Order: sequence, then structure tokens, then C-alpha cells
Amino acid sequence: MTRVLVVGGGQSAEHEVSLAGAAGVAAALRETGFVVDEITIGRDGCWCSGGTALGESPAQSLRGALQVMARADVVFPVLHGLNGEDGSLAALCNLAGVPVVGSGVRAGAIGMDKWTTKLVAEAVGIRTARGVLVGSADIGDVEFESPVVVKPVAAGSSHGVTLVTDAGELQDALWLAARFDDRILIEEVVRGREIDVSVLREAGGVRWATPPLEIHAAAADGSALFDTAAKYDGSARFTTPADLPRRERTALTAAAVRMFDALGCAGVARIDFFLTEDGPVLNEVNTMPGMTAHSQVPRMFQAAGVGYGELAGRLVEAALAAHAKSANTRAGVEAAG
Repeated sequence: MTRVLVVGGGQSAEHEVSLAGAAGVAAALRETGFVVDEITIGRDGCWCSGGTALGESPAQSLRGALQVMARADVVFPVLHGLNGEDGSLAALCNLAGVPVVGSGVRAGAIGMDKWTTKLVAEAVGIRTARGVLVGSADIGDVEFESPVVVKPVAAGSSHGVTLVTDAGELQDALWLAARFDDRILIEEVVRGREIDVSVLREAGGVRWATPPLEIHAAAADGSALFDTAAKYDGSARFTTPADLPRRERTALTAAAVRMFDALGCAGVARIDFFLTEDGPVLNEVNTMPGMTAHSQVPRMFQAAGVGYGELAGRLVEAALAAHAKSANTRAGVEAAG
């Protein structure tokens, strides 16, 4: 039987939702016949098994975690934010020679960086909101006409994100964002429906997009945000599949796949858009999206006829296939050399 190591927790502001997603994925994999081990990363950076740290420091506990990792056939990270979604864990698995579910180092790092993601999107013809990049050292000199959205460049779950409707609120919003990252993005407010699309790369290499999902927590006129509270307090409503004309649905799914390919994503990614009168506008890319049974990604796959456990299993099989292909490629290069 395939042994899967599920990793959750982490040091980002998304620690708790990561734990919930990791627990859900582990249970789903066990139900579908996989052998599952679980490790969590504490807020202090120490790797833990069964609630007990594997060492007295992050470095010492990592030694113990690598021993657990060495017994696994594949690692399934359910980590969000820095030191997880940004490619850090994928890099560790690569160095250890263990297959890992999801996107690799490059896609994780670029997808986590909202500013760089915007540059990639624009390079492949996908519209984004107009914005400027600000360093935390320059906050005192920033002036901008409202309304704008202020957000950390590298953070998730809308932590540190503020809708600024009055110029007097800008400084406070910038300082809040600076708590999560020293690079801050100021963007124009985009007026449109919030639509998500998930893209999956299967074990055979084929990638496909799910039916779009619409979020009803935010106001289409830009007067509210799908913020951290709305994401986790149960107040958000979703429609899956979103009620869209075929032309708009086609435009959204095509843009999602194009963005997935441009970043070089693997496994599953959630691509978030605003649907405006002029077509899709990219909001952000999540290369390690929420994976509780009630998160947006499993909802979209359910609408496509793929259940939660089946999705988790397909991600494991895709990671194993990608690792085998990479190993064969390296062997061919070495033989040619």
C-alpha cells in the first residue's frame, strides 16, 4: 500500500485552517485505502508527531521529521503561506528525493508573490487590477486616491487586506499589511463578481478545469471584501457551478488553465478572478488552496463529479507519476552525458 505523509500547521497566519485541512485530507486518504502518517509544524517551527515535538528546536525536530519522511512514498503538504505554499516544503522534499503533492518550488514561490504573479499574468494576456508595489520603509511617504485595496504581497486568507474608502485610512491599512510582509500591494478596486476556478493536472499529465464557483460574500460594486472573517465564520455563500453564460465560463476556464501553465503548476491550484463587464480580471493564484471538505476546491470538484477522497487520491497518484517521470528524465540525461 502507498504510504502518505500528510503535513499541516506551519508558522503562517493560516496555521489553524491548515490543521483542519490536513486532518480532512488524512481521513479521506485512509478511507480510500492509503496508509497515512501525520506530522504538524508548530507555530514555533518545531515539527511534531502525535502532539510531541520531534526535537527541542526547529532544526533538531526537522531531523526527526526527515526520518518519518524517509518512510513515506509521497508527502502531501496542506500548508498555506510562508514556509509551505511558497515552495519551501517542495524544496525540502526534492532534496530528500521524496515525491511531493502539488506545485514545485518555482510555481509555489511565484504564485505566493502577488506582484510577480501579476507580471506573469500580464505577460500571457490575462488582465489584473492596476496596482503599485510599496516597501514598508516607504509607508510614511505613500499617498493614493481611494478607494483602493491594500494587501501584503505574500500572505493568504486575506490576512492584512484592507478596503480603503477614505484617504485618511490608507496609512493604517499599510501598517496592517506590513505586519505580514515588508512588500505591500496597493490595487484599484475591481467591480465584478468573484469567481474561482480550480485546475488539476492528472497523473497522465492532462490538466483540466472544474466548473467555476461564485462567492457571494463580497459586493460586486466593490463596497465589501471576501475577508478573513467571511472565509471562516460560515457567512459566505457559494454557488457551484456559478450561473454563467457559456461565453463567460469558457473565458474564465481558459484563463485559469493558461495561468496554471504559465506558472508551471502541478497538482491542483485555485485561480481567483473578478468577472467584469470587460471579461475576467485575475485576483490571485493559490498553489496550495484550502483543502477542508467544505473549502472552495473540493466544492468545485464535487460539481465535476469528483469526491473529496477521490480528489486526494488523484493528487497522490499525480505526484508519484511526476516524480517517476522526473527520475526517468534525469537518468536519460546522465546516460547521454
